[in-house]
Amino acid sequence: MTKTDLRHRDVAEAAASQPMLQQVERWSAINSGSANLAGLATMAGLLADAFSALPGELALLDGAPSERVSASGQVLETLHGRHLRLRVRPDASRRMLFTGHMDTVYPADHSFQSISPIMDGRLNGPGVADMKGGLAVLLAALSAIERSGAAGSIGYDVLINSDEEVGSPSSAALLADLAPTKIAALTYEPALPDGTLAGARGGSGNFSILVRGRSAHAGRNPADGRNAVVAAADLTLRLAGVASPGLSVNPAKIDGGGPNNVVPDTAVLRVNFRPAGEEDVRHARTAVEAAAASVARDHDVAVEVHGGFGRPPKPVDPAAEKLFALVRECGRMIDLDVRWRSTGGVCDGNNIAACGVPVVDTMGVRGGAIHSPDEYLIVESLAERAMLSALAICRIADGGLA
Repeated sequence: MTKTDLRHRDVAEAAASQPMLQQVERWSAINSGSANLAGLATMAGLLADAFSALPGELALLDGAPSERVSASGQVLETLHGRHLRLRVRPDASRRMLFTGHMDTVYPADHSFQSISPIMDGRLNGPGVADMKGGLAVLLAALSAIERSGAAGSIGYDVLINSDEEVGSPSSAALLADLAPTKIAALTYEPALPDGTLAGARGGSGNFSILVRGRSAHAGRNPADGRNAVVAAADLTLRLAGVASPGLSVNPAKIDGGGPNNVVPDTAVLRVNFRPAGEEDVRHARTAVEAAAASVARDHDVAVEVHGGFGRPPKPVDPAAEKLFALVRECGRMIDLDVRWRSTGGVCDGNNIAACGVPVVDTMGVRGGAIHSPDEYLIVESLAERAMLSALAICRIADGGLA
């Protein structure tokens, strides 16, 4: 082992010694569901206090509102929590991006609100793996690096957003602003229980398609009406029919209708697309436009398309392969066999990769059963993943991707 490797190993061991478990336990006790603005404000304050131990300029940025379509067809504004941004050494010639999210999928009225005692080396609790454990890992790695001076040759931005679990509608512009010019990015979504990382990811698009018809009496003059639910059902079948090996289509819900004796004048179709590549995205967009136009014509209704593709597909290109290889080599230094595989899930890594920046987006803890009351993190992985991150950042700081 070289002197550089020994120095990096010392930094990694310092990262492993940080009080990550206590942080996760404290943070997971705060409900920070994506729509719980009060909980998100509390969480943002705690994270600002914790990350202020690092150098640089820290700010809590107001989240831009986003649009949603209600079940009754109203187009409404949705508010989001603040996002934490930390800028360290912005004038450095080589800079990295680190991202995570403070929100969880558990709303304020969800029954899953507290952590359980550690059993079999696992901690069960809301957001322990996805991703408050990952935030603790990120802070531990950066804290150790800054105390050692190992990252003096590199600058970085940290973005912890409050809306990742709902597709990052408020923070997508921040990601697009911060990612370009970075030599690499690390995102702290959880790895699989065995440590496998996510490689290529498909994309995701969510649409709310509003159909406006005309109400009428269902018995006296039904022909005067224009049935929005029937039109939405026809639209559902047309869109389901465009699925292909590279494009899954999931019509998830139709809102609309009312009393049985009234022809419904409003319906909203919710549909999700999962494209494997950019050609599939274009195919889906064309299909939505064509189906909306033909249904509007055939049913004599108005059709409004809301939404879009918030997560572009994320292929593993040569630059990403090089970054994965660096992380794998760092894993070998601490006896970890780092592997990765393609996944159908999406995250902010999709948006970062779309900016042309190589990203490994599952640098967080090992854990499982996320998005359920059985969510858990494997406690020993806190130290393990902090070491892996510290080694990777040190290697990149030393020109490992040059």
